[in-house]
Amino acid sequence: MDAASALADLTEISSQVEAAVVLDDAGAVVASTFDDAERSARLARAALDLLDAAGRRVGPGGRSLTQLEAALREGSVFVASEEGRSIVATTGPDPTSGLVFYDLKTCLRSLAQPPEQSKPGRPKRTTKTKVSEVGDVDA
Repeated sequence: MDAASALADLTEISSQVEAAVVLDDAGAVVASTFDDAERSARLARAALDLLDAAGRRVGPGGRSLTQLEAALREGSVFVASEEGRSIVATTGPDPTSGLVFYDLKTCLRSLAQPPEQSKPGRPKRTTKTKVSEVGDVDA
């Protein structure tokens, strides 16, 4: 499944995700729910900075973060990584963290599966969110 389709599925099934960006293994934006490439790049940079700072706190020893939540008064920022890809998403205040992480990881796994196996397991919402492909953006 392509990244734009995976994000479209994510925003369709997850009522808590307000915006999301998929990053490749180098941290470049692959797809985004934003129409603006600069907003996509800013969110990607923020996610990479959060992972870097949290990784330094975890310390050496070969351990790497696979998920991270930064809770703010206005909402939360979630980052999940799997198989060389990462996804960063924003939510409103007080999200159901476990459910958001489940949805983000399902989105990432759908990118690694053949198209016929990439349908998420949760029922879809009826409202649609516009998802746009983003070209190479320096993050």
